[in-house]
Amino acid sequence: MKFFLPLTASAVLLIGCSNMTKTSSIQPPIAEKKAYIMKKHGHQRIDNYYWMRDDERKNKQIIDYLMAENDYKEAQLSPYQPLQKKLYQELTNRLDKNESSAPYLWHGQWYYSRYQSGEEYPIIARKKDLDSTEEIILNVNERAQGNEFYGLGETSVSPNGQLLAFTEDTLSRRIYTVVFKDLNNNQYLKDKIVGVEGNIIWANDNLHVFYIAKDPQTLLGFQVFRHKLGTLQSEDVLVFEEKDDTYYLELGKTIDESLITLSHDSTITSEVSILDANQPLSSFSPILTRKEGHEYTFEKKGDDFYILTNWQAKNYRLMKVPSHQAHNQQAWQEVIPHDNKVLIEDYLILKDYLVYQTRENGLNHIKVRPLDNSPEFELPFDDAAYVASLEINTRQNTDKLRVAYSSPTTPESIFEYSLSSSNPATLAKTRRLLKQENVLGGFKSHAYQSERLFITARDGAQVPVTLVYRKDLFNKNGSNPLYQYGYGSYGYTVEPHFRSSIISLLDRGFVYATAHIRGSDMLGRHWYDEGRMLNKKNSFNDFIDVTQALTERGYADKNKVVASGGSAGGLLMGAIINQSPKKYFAVASHVPFVDVVTTMLDESIPLTTNEYDEWGNPNTKAYYDYMLSYSPYDQIKPQDYPHLLVTTGLHDSQVQYFEPAKWVAKLREYKTDDNLLLFETDMEAGHGGKSGRYRRYQDTAKEYAFFLGLLGLDK
Repeated sequence: MKFFLPLTASAVLLIGCSNMTKTSSIQPPIAEKKAYIMKKHGHQRIDNYYWMRDDERKNKQIIDYLMAENDYKEAQLSPYQPLQKKLYQELTNRLDKNESSAPYLWHGQWYYSRYQSGEEYPIIARKKDLDSTEEIILNVNERAQGNEFYGLGETSVSPNGQLLAFTEDTLSRRIYTVVFKDLNNNQYLKDKIVGVEGNIIWANDNLHVFYIAKDPQTLLGFQVFRHKLGTLQSEDVLVFEEKDDTYYLELGKTIDESLITLSHDSTITSEVSILDANQPLSSFSPILTRKEGHEYTFEKKGDDFYILTNWQAKNYRLMKVPSHQAHNQQAWQEVIPHDNKVLIEDYLILKDYLVYQTRENGLNHIKVRPLDNSPEFELPFDDAAYVASLEINTRQNTDKLRVAYSSPTTPESIFEYSLSSSNPATLAKTRRLLKQENVLGGFKSHAYQSERLFITARDGAQVPVTLVYRKDLFNKNGSNPLYQYGYGSYGYTVEPHFRSSIISLLDRGFVYATAHIRGSDMLGRHWYDEGRMLNKKNSFNDFIDVTQALTERGYADKNKVVASGGSAGGLLMGAIINQSPKKYFAVASHVPFVDVVTTMLDESIPLTTNEYDEWGNPNTKAYYDYMLSYSPYDQIKPQDYPHLLVTTGLHDSQVQYFEPAKWVAKLREYKTDDNLLLFETDMEAGHGGKSGRYRRYQDTAKEYAFFLGLLGLDK
């Protein structure tokens, strides 16, 4: 089994740095220009900063330049160190120092994770019953000791409960090592597996594990190996190799633990292979061979497979088929039909119930269909904007259902429903609250207000927006500062959940807006398709149009708008400041994907080939031209830009550090304003920033101090 650790709100946003007025006596570093000529489709580009790429991360000239930028950033931010420290204390003081997750039952024991006061990492533990003595199976703080960065991947207990396998990353490149522990004597085994994904699965014999090896250059997981305890990694058996480098691999297990699953996923195509968990020496075989554009997942109940598919169903439909006929689509029987207005997002098959999660008009719905043909019913939720999802449900032979719920004003809550004893009309009253995030520091939910709006974009599309603000500090007269966040790629939806960190903004009068722009799944799969490939500019236009509308409607002062985004959201930030720089007072762009054309033409860069169905393949001229027309690095021009904070990690495996480094250098060359441009490279971190429960808030405090200081709200 796998452990699902509770995430703090700070894990959701990628956040970074701080400042206000420029310290005039300190000059920013000016990068050397070395012309590098690139030609494609008869078009020539000159990149004067291409030399900043060093895959080994050892070039002294480059390291010295990055350190010079860090020094300049520190000097500019030094007047605001007291504010940053104050914010850091606010952010961390809201955390329950002894926070724990809701225990869940698996193989006769209750598993959970908890924090101890002052420690950065969780303790993973179990009990035979909830009143018995705790058994600590992994103290992550001990594993992290001595490492500037520590990332725990997955932790997985063997079916007999006697062995623990877990993956760890100490470099922040998302290249993991598998470690094994005997839980009978708390001793680590000699077995060690290096260079892998963070994903591991036990066979039911408690002797074999399956893992995914990474290509050291592209960092793609492409080979599945079987390891036998007590043997060397060099003796491990290759059981599958993915030949198409546009696919990601992931291992899993069905809820009844009878099958090990191997998912093959590209942006718009998927395939699932299975292996008998009781016969680990057998081979993986696909349920249904891949076909471009077809996406599917499956769940198992008895001899039947339930298959969620987009076959003739853009927003998916749920099918059922005897397992031995799964390869024959003509044998699939429809259980939940397709609906153009309803996206099916997730589902769970319990002993007597089919539970499925949908998104309708941007909001989650969870519906329960008894398998005895009794009437279907829905779980009720009340907030104007919220997120509800299926939580950790480890057993199929049960009528208990766990659901996670939060809203911009409601901390993360875990509810349990007893489906067989619940009256559908009184579900909200009979549900049991197992756990709610404990927010310290005097937080009162009723002091804050959330709203859900639809903004008309320039082409007529209706863009959902979630707002939250403190009631007594909000005036709809255009006087409040606005913090706007967005992402808009890969079909990933930024949910309107609770974030304790933003209380520091709300308590200073900010309106916090999440723009659910095209490129996400917020309004269904069409919403995603309208924000990718040759429609990508819709994402940028939506974000800008939301800003325009919120200021026009009096939600915010047009001169006090700040914006933030990370990774593909950093691309969003780069695009909007090229297109509409005057609409934003200050912008934070974290680990930003900004050199789109160069990266997508280079298959040696990690993840490039997996992204063709998201951005397009610039080896085709139409995509090359379109990417070039919005690529933030290529579209820099002589103009005034907002105050900018840019962050990266030297070891980032998703967006290489040299993209933002080059972008900042070119911005310094072209921008015509005297606004701050600060660039920070975390020399120890990767894509996710700092590790640790508290340390990650250092980055949050920097970003907030940057915005607050510039706006004169540092008091």
